[in-house]
Amino acid sequence: MRLFSLALGAVLSLATLRAADKPLEIYFIDVEGGQATLFVPPHGDSLLIDTGWGYNAYRDANRIAAACKLAHIKKIDYVLITHYHIDHVGGVPQLVQKIPVGTFIDHGPNREDTKTTSTVYREYQTAIQGAQHIVAKPGDHLPIKGLDVTVVSADGNVIADPLPGAGQPNPACSSVPKKESDPSENARSLGTVLQFGDFRVVDLGDLTWNKELELVCPVNKLGKADLFVVSHHGLDLSNSPALVNAIAPRVAIMDNGAKKGGSPSAWDIVKSAPGIHDLWQLHFSDAGGNEHNAADPFIANTNEADTGYYLKVTAWPNRTLEVYNPRNKFSKKYVSGP
Repeated sequence: MRLFSLALGAVLSLATLRAADKPLEIYFIDVEGGQATLFVPPHGDSLLIDTGWGYNAYRDANRIAAACKLAHIKKIDYVLITHYHIDHVGGVPQLVQKIPVGTFIDHGPNREDTKTTSTVYREYQTAIQGAQHIVAKPGDHLPIKGLDVTVVSADGNVIADPLPGAGQPNPACSSVPKKESDPSENARSLGTVLQFGDFRVVDLGDLTWNKELELVCPVNKLGKADLFVVSHHGLDLSNSPALVNAIAPRVAIMDNGAKKGGSPSAWDIVKSAPGIHDLWQLHFSDAGGNEHNAADPFIANTNEADTGYYLKVTAWPNRTLEVYNPRNKFSKKYVSGP
């Protein structure tokens, strides 16, 4: 009996270790210059950050639903809306017709008085009526099982204190001037730092330059990143050297479109980040030309045809990650370490 108990204990321990080794899956869904990023931990809740555009005959909702099928989930537990621009929140009314959603997370009321943003915000409010809803504030830890998600910016405010392990002086701040104040919803983006074990992702939505500086100057409140979701589709309204140098990502992924995002100056800043291995893109950027685009294997969609290829990240708690491009079946693994 004792031998049986020892053997059973060994089997259970091995099963526990194998379960702990199961990875996080992240799908960077092509919504043609918007954002829709699906996080699926091995045990816990699924999280979708943004929903792409609306209209377009359910194009983005269908692509999100297809990613959910690849991830073997039939419900999205949480949908987080970074801000109320049409390329981030516009897809909500169609998405809820395609797949059930548990809880919506946002930064609270819309603050931008433009016709398009006001319209898509009203449509969003109608679509989520009766659903569970969280208004997030800087410093909140979101109740997403399987992921440690900390809100670092929301509604124009940022965290007051550094995250654990952060707080180092940022020498890049002295050479980075402020830009004109941004009154739009971009500056109110709901930004997060997501952790899966020791693996860390920084996703600030479309947070713009001056708000980035509040997060990383004079000290870096965010700490380092293994994966950086390039802010604002790679536009130079965001992605300041102070931010990028502070978080020093090992890998970056840009949610750009062929004709949206991928500004050459922002591309240069991200590509030259200290310690970065590779910058991946959802599209070849027309604005960048050959000199300011990643090499072909690292781009999901290489022409303006509406091909809709995604990028998939598989990440382990020890900080190892792998990026897979289904267009060309190319993948690259980045082992844990600096």
